[in-house]
Amino acid sequence: MKRLASVLLTAAVGASLLTACGGSGAKTGTEAPKSSEAEASKGAEAAGESGAESKGEMKKLDSLKIAFVPSREPQEIVTATEPLKGLLQEELSKQGYEVKDVDITVGTNFEAVGEGLEAGTIDVGFIPGGTYVLYSDGAEVLLTATRDGLSIDSDDPKVWNEKKPTEATDQQVTSYRALMIAGPSEKGRAVAEKVNKGEKLSFEDLDALNWGVMSPTSPAGYIYPALWIKDNFQKNITDLSHAVQCDSYGTAFARLAQGQLDVLCTYADARRDFAEKWQSDYGMKESIWDDTDLIGVTPAIYNDTISVSKNSKIMDDGLKKALQEAFINIGKSEEGKKVIAIYSHKGYEPAKDSDYDSERAAQKAVQELGQKN
Repeated sequence: MKRLASVLLTAAVGASLLTACGGSGAKTGTEAPKSSEAEASKGAEAAGESGAESKGEMKKLDSLKIAFVPSREPQEIVTATEPLKGLLQEELSKQGYEVKDVDITVGTNFEAVGEGLEAGTIDVGFIPGGTYVLYSDGAEVLLTATRDGLSIDSDDPKVWNEKKPTEATDQQVTSYRALMIAGPSEKGRAVAEKVNKGEKLSFEDLDALNWGVMSPTSPAGYIYPALWIKDNFQKNITDLSHAVQCDSYGTAFARLAQGQLDVLCTYADARRDFAEKWQSDYGMKESIWDDTDLIGVTPAIYNDTISVSKNSKIMDDGLKKALQEAFINIGKSEEGKKVIAIYSHKGYEPAKDSDYDSERAAQKAVQELGQKN
């Protein structure tokens, strides 16, 4: 059933959702890593039955199998994250686990890692929220990656408009939002004025605009805006009369500045990344904050996960807790921060399954779009 769901989702959007993960000291292969029955038996015996060893005695594991999705070139991931194996062994030893070998691989695709977790041939997987949701029957989320927070975080676009410009904060957060940003065109200003007056938008208001969207695999540039349109207007993003796919956010902002687009879908808050180009490259006299306003904000998009297999022969509550502590500590260390920077991760916080309910709704919406088309 999971394979069928994966095929349906892939057919609808071309690939699984975003992530930024990697591997260390790893090999790459054509399938999820597999352990022999003998290795699994040794690992299970070494792990004991949920901490059956006496207090203070080290629990010994022959192997801990970790897999990362190929969000970048596998060799790039392997090279950048090489120190992770030693860091993890060191941190786990502090939690009472002596791990002889940390076997790290990069999956051939996102689904290979999900299937490995489901089958129990992978113990730990660095996977995006979309992959986790698809394979959550066989995977359990332990941690969510954190990223830099923003000075504004509201469901109401009017609040963002009143408090702009958006700035970065030192607070680490486990999610981000997608934004619908109206530009300086006549239609863009008109719909923004309506939002700023506190008036409710209609689908006719949206349909009159020229929209810039990203690839159907983009959470912030397509998937979550599609969910926002469905939830608020009972329509699909494919019902918009004037929507064009942009090849990059840079292209989208350039078109917004030139008035070719009235509104674009992007991540929060992409304007910070294009504030300088708005004037230097796009030739605008006013700042991006003066020329743009939000007309919509999506629910939070939860960041990437560190998930474990429910069917791993060595996984128990004690090891789960140890892994949580180990990865949190790695994310706080200077060397660890350098390793996880390739994934744009700043650190890790404990997570629960319900954190990814909005991801489930997004996937359902995307599958429905695919069935409609």
